Amino acid sequence: MSRHPLIRFSKPNRRLILLLLASHLLWGGAILGLWAAGSLLESSSLWLSGGFIALQLYTAAQALLPVLLLSPETRNRCFYLFWGGVLALSIWLLNQLTPVGIWLALLTAMKSALLLLFATLIGTVLARYVQRLWELVPICIVMTLADFMSWAFGPTASFTAQIQAYYLAPVGPPPLIDMLLIKLVFSGYGGLMPVFGISDWIMVVFFAIVASRFSINDNLLGRTGKELARQGALGRYLPVSLVALFGALQMAQLTGHFIPALPLIALSMLLWYAARYLLLRLRT
Repeated sequence: MSRHPLIRFSKPNRRLILLLLASHLLWGGAILGLWAAGSLLESSSLWLSGGFIALQLYTAAQALLPVLLLSPETRNRCFYLFWGGVLALSIWLLNQLTPVGIWLALLTAMKSALLLLFATLIGTVLARYVQRLWELVPICIVMTLADFMSWAFGPTASFTAQIQAYYLAPVGPPPLIDMLLIKLVFSGYGGLMPVFGISDWIMVVFFAIVASRFSINDNLLGRTGKELARQGALGRYLPVSLVALFGALQMAQLTGHFIPALPLIALSMLLWYAARYLLLRLRT
């Protein structure tokens, strides 16, 4: 029996999506192992915690390589609603579980992996709608202004306060916004802590896909991400957008204040795109 067209993928994309799912599950398992190692440390420092975060982000970047090879497919709105609903329902169901001990750490790691996968797919779909590189300018301006307004006057300020209060004194169920936060390992801490939101990773992937589509190398370690993905070369992909996210996280950790990551990511990518595009034009 053939599957309904609503859930059908082309054969190449089906293989890549399964690979993407497997790579994120492996990333979740690696996070659990890092949690076990980090919990053995009796003390921590900013440098050590920064190293832990850098390692987890770097490995997450390797997990998204298959998405750079996905072929564009013509899909209607129902297709995206269906699969978006499946992933959203999966995240919600996982958040209804309340295990303890190592099972809590395992569940938290798997939830973070699923959130990254969800954000990766959303960022990939959004990047398909960018037809010209200059369209990123208004996108980045609107995104930056919206994030600043939300941080200063909107819900982000309230959400930040709720999350901070809960993790300082965890009583009762976590705030609803906690469901959309990526938790990572900090050295010397007994659990996984929220580090950034799903929207930040969406934009990390979005800019990586746009760079790939317009033949702009955003990899700070050499060859383009698409070339590495085709050759199955892991451990060599460090996109600029990921470094910008890490910079925002480190600034927040050093200052002790929440710093919106999206404006820094947007500014970094605009400068990088402009520099690389001008370099390509000069070469041709």
